[in-house]
Amino acid sequence: MSKISGILILVFIITVSSCKKKTVAPPPEVAEVILPVMQYGFDLNEFEIVEDTVKSGDTFGDIIDPYLSGDQSVFEAAQEFEEVYDVRRIQVGKPYKILKRKDSLGTTRAFIYEATKMDYVVLEFADSLEAYKDSHPITYERKTASGVINSTLSEAMQDEGLGLSAIYELSDIYRWSIDFFRLQKGDRFKMIYTERYINDSVYAGIESIEAAVFETDGNPYYAFDYQTDSINNVSDYYDETGKTLRSFFLKAPVNYTRISSRFTKKRFHPVQKRWKAHKGTDYAAPRGTPIVSTANGVVTKSGYTRGNGNYVKVKHNGTYSTQYLHMTKRKVKVGQRVKQGQVIGTVGSTGLATGPHVCYRFWVNGKQVDPYRQNLPSADPLPEEKMEDYLNFIAPLKDEIDALPFKNDQPETAQDDTIL
Repeated sequence: MSKISGILILVFIITVSSCKKKTVAPPPEVAEVILPVMQYGFDLNEFEIVEDTVKSGDTFGDIIDPYLSGDQSVFEAAQEFEEVYDVRRIQVGKPYKILKRKDSLGTTRAFIYEATKMDYVVLEFADSLEAYKDSHPITYERKTASGVINSTLSEAMQDEGLGLSAIYELSDIYRWSIDFFRLQKGDRFKMIYTERYINDSVYAGIESIEAAVFETDGNPYYAFDYQTDSINNVSDYYDETGKTLRSFFLKAPVNYTRISSRFTKKRFHPVQKRWKAHKGTDYAAPRGTPIVSTANGVVTKSGYTRGNGNYVKVKHNGTYSTQYLHMTKRKVKVGQRVKQGQVIGTVGSTGLATGPHVCYRFWVNGKQVDPYRQNLPSADPLPEEKMEDYLNFIAPLKDEIDALPFKNDQPETAQDDTIL
């Protein structure tokens, strides 16, 4: 072996040896980041949480007693809690939480009672007991929806993922102008609305409907929410021309349900088993459903007869009166003033009735008539000085809702296919 070859071999051996000794340093450890879960003013990660609901027979003392420390008493806790919330109002089924420290003693940090979906009451256990009320943060999400009537309005809206609050809001907007008891298959609606969410995740119902179009029998009925008095926060719904959607009378004395019998001069009475005139409109509804006065007025009768059962009669002015029969309960007295939409009783089957419903009767100048055949007066119109502002306000909303397509995914049906 030559001297040069020996040197090359030695260099190779040293290089290989050096490579074997070289190690790659492990990556530095990354600490796990635990994001805070902030609710009720606390980071819930810091506590052991006991969750439960108020059981039948539970009192505030029963719930709180196991979590008090040696120097705290139920009386002191109740006294402090009473400063902000009546302990007698704690309801069965309502949820509550106990926050316990993650220490060896597991001492209680707070008791939280969920009074409503949005509101809660906290009793803090710090150096001293302290109670206060607060509300969950609310966020709002603007949305659009469109639907078509195949069976009922409620089913059409539920098919679009809309809850009961949306159904009631939409039917409430149109309760003066659309007869929901005569909807046709193929009638359709679309709307722009805002939903409420608690803590960005828990649905809390409809905040408002900005604009809507309800198309029935081929006619579109627009509705735009417009604030007429910003100081007193008064708003109402008007159509595309500024005409109010409200009428002097509501279309019906109960919320969206069905008509089981209409005004007629000849009907076979289901109880008396004979033919006679039926001078009213029967609205079938579950027992206990609220019955409302269809217009402002004064209660002239509130009593019971064998035929009417529990009933209420309201005089609205010198021309119009209405009557509501077969109630389970009457909630107004003679001489009491009532407002349009005010609950005056609940649906029942008292008197000559075979099932729960309200028989709604309508008088014009002392004569009983069919309210659906009357040209009834409207409510107060939009003030003339507000008209220009209103039309400017709704212009972009109308463009937006007109651009929103109607859902129309069903075959055409005959117009006489009435939905009851």
